[in-house]
Amino acid sequence: MTKARRQLKIQEIVREQVIETQEELVSALRKAGFDVTQATVSRDIKELGLIKIPGENNISKYALPNEPIIRHSDERLRRLFKTSVLDIDYSENLIVIKTMPGEAMGVASAIDNANWPEIIGTIGGDDNILVIVKPKKATGSVVERFNKLFKE
Repeated sequence: MTKARRQLKIQEIVREQVIETQEELVSALRKAGFDVTQATVSRDIKELGLIKIPGENNISKYALPNEPIIRHSDERLRRLFKTSVLDIDYSENLIVIKTMPGEAMGVASAIDNANWPEIIGTIGGDDNILVIVKPKKATGSVVERFNKLFKE
């Protein structure tokens, strides 16, 4: 089966089911007749730009990037930091957050939606996030807040 058909099926699955992990997505694809590996699904998630959004009962689930997000900023941010963030470092007004593979865009989205006034914005890749802070002197306090979320 072709990559295009598989990716269309992935989009259908994440729209219709609650998929929390790559393993669950692999299982759903196999049930639909697609012989896939976790590595293939990971690449598909990245290519499709899937993100993690809050679901019901304090879970996060995969979603298409244009899917509306229900905002529970503080709780979502705390949960994502606990489950996805590996390391935080900074220089000047730039903060780099390292995450589990495939998690950076969801964490970046949660940071953006937290509406912290010191944060101009984020850029989320696959497993790294760049956070831009203004003014520069606020960087330390933002890192401190992130570390609290990370270590709670």
